[in-house]
Amino acid sequence: MFMIYNINIDGACISVYITGTSGTTFTLVNKCDYTVWPGILGNTQLDSTGFELPSGGSRSLQAPPSWSGRFWGRTGCASDQTTGQLICQTGDCGSSQIECNGRGATPPATLAEFTTGSSTQDFYDVSLVDGYNLPLIVEPSGGLGMCFSTGCINDLNRQCPSELRVDSGEACKSACEAFGTPQYCCSGPYATPDTCKPSVYSEMFKTACPKAYSYAYDDATSTFTCTGADYTITFCPSSTSQKSESNTIPTTATTYGSITGSGEVSSEEKGSWLPYLLTGDSSKSLSDAVFHTTLLAIFLVFLS
Repeated sequence: MFMIYNINIDGACISVYITGTSGTTFTLVNKCDYTVWPGILGNTQLDSTGFELPSGGSRSLQAPPSWSGRFWGRTGCASDQTTGQLICQTGDCGSSQIECNGRGATPPATLAEFTTGSSTQDFYDVSLVDGYNLPLIVEPSGGLGMCFSTGCINDLNRQCPSELRVDSGEACKSACEAFGTPQYCCSGPYATPDTCKPSVYSEMFKTACPKAYSYAYDDATSTFTCTGADYTITFCPSSTSQKSESNTIPTTATTYGSITGSGEVSSEEKGSWLPYLLTGDSSKSLSDAVFHTTLLAIFLVFLS
């Protein structure tokens, strides 16, 4: 948080900005039509590491200066009738409790990540590197700098290819989680920005959510800075929550694959990228999929 002081020196008014030392306030808001159980993991434990947040609810947490950590939403949580242990369909942290107690999210999960400075810039991002389970945005307030909002509003679960889909479609894996190869995980010989390039899957995520991290080295368009801000993390945000039209995250969904007469993605085409990936042809870009989908759409118009 910043304090602004106006000082008069020899008739000249000078504004002085002083960084507060009270830390950063994170406010979590649930606009989903279902309960979310936020999880928190950081270098310093906050007042809570996990809690229940009903639809329409909000809760604020205070982080100390120089705090680094992440927030995510757990969904479909319920206590086992026999053991009493808490189990979540997505984002489970494995603590068997509402509190995560120093444990991170089990992929796939949408992550809001922060590194706050005591007197310098904060760095923040929304990451799909570990997959996606629900829409989420981060909005700074009261800070200095560009301080853009970031996140992913689109429902990627509806667009998720079959080979990345979890069970009944409540989450979408990353290619790294689904296939575990160095090429998709940016590991081994692919552990540098020069050797690890976007895959057709990460390009799909990037097209739907341009401001979110889509793969490990997606820094240039996905890391944001602000100084002395507080942050609101909103699950299932509405498009009207953006700061301005120029900084709005697009809400138009893009569907990939062939479209049947019912408007559904056909079963053959839901896994249409996999043959290219199995043969190592990662040069197949998302534009190829969009091109063929466009041709098919034109063809369907003629048929109608």
